[in-house]
Amino acid sequence: MSDAVSTLLLPSRTAHRFVEVDGVDVFYRESLPERADAPVLLLLHGFPSASHQFRRLIDTLGGDYRLIAPDYPGSGHTVVPDGFTYSFDRLADIVEGFTERLGLTRFAMYLFDFGAPVGFRLALRHPERIAGLVVQNGNAYEEGLSDAARAFTELTPDAPGAEQAVLDLLSPDSVRAQYEGGTADPELIAPEGWLLDQHFLDLPGRREAQRALFYDYKNNVAAYPAWQAWLREHRPPTLITWGTGDPFFLTPGARAYLRDLPTAELHLFDTGHFALEDHLPRIAPLIAAFLTRSTATP
Repeated sequence: MSDAVSTLLLPSRTAHRFVEVDGVDVFYRESLPERADAPVLLLLHGFPSASHQFRRLIDTLGGDYRLIAPDYPGSGHTVVPDGFTYSFDRLADIVEGFTERLGLTRFAMYLFDFGAPVGFRLALRHPERIAGLVVQNGNAYEEGLSDAARAFTELTPDAPGAEQAVLDLLSPDSVRAQYEGGTADPELIAPEGWLLDQHFLDLPGRREAQRALFYDYKNNVAAYPAWQAWLREHRPPTLITWGTGDPFFLTPGARAYLRDLPTAELHLFDTGHFALEDHLPRIAPLIAAFLTRSTATP
């Protein structure tokens, strides 16, 4: 086997670290590419997952690009102090501080699910830092909300049945369904993802954290017009990859980006919410090509 082929087949080296941000011990995964000036992609995870959802993508692309995936407060291995208040504003505060602790001044962002409201808050605060967007089932338009998602975002703590709806979404069956729902071939979905998600959801304080974020989600919908205005003003290079079987975020939400970003690259895939789980071989090359032609350097 030639050196070129053997190198191509090797996964990247990945460091697993903690950094303190405003009293929060943020866990993150970071690939260690050969080039010091490798393009940077900040990977922002969704619910109910954490940075581990990107482990295969990091293995695949991390040799050529600097991929960095933090766990939000309330997710994964990140540890918060007593009394931490959970909202999407606070998640963005911590991720903003995280990028500053790592010295990231210019980077692309991967926006998936919860990653969209976190990432767009960062973009509004620091447009000069954003080199581009990879949007994967990260919604920013009302037409992208399914009826079920719309009903859920309208829940309030005192609404009849609200507490049970939250508990149902945190159940093992629901977590598994978020991985397998909408996929063309569920056998391609490894069980480790949802099992690890459930492990973290069952830790002390995690259900309360997710409950607070669920009730705060309506503020993301209210912010959609501001996010869209930012897209129109700044026109960041954008790659959109979308699972068409997502029960929460519908395909019209993917196409809606083209209103504000007419030059964005759109790819639709016959899968569900966690598109990387079964479509990594098709999505990873698109991301690599996008990062190569973007200006996502530190």
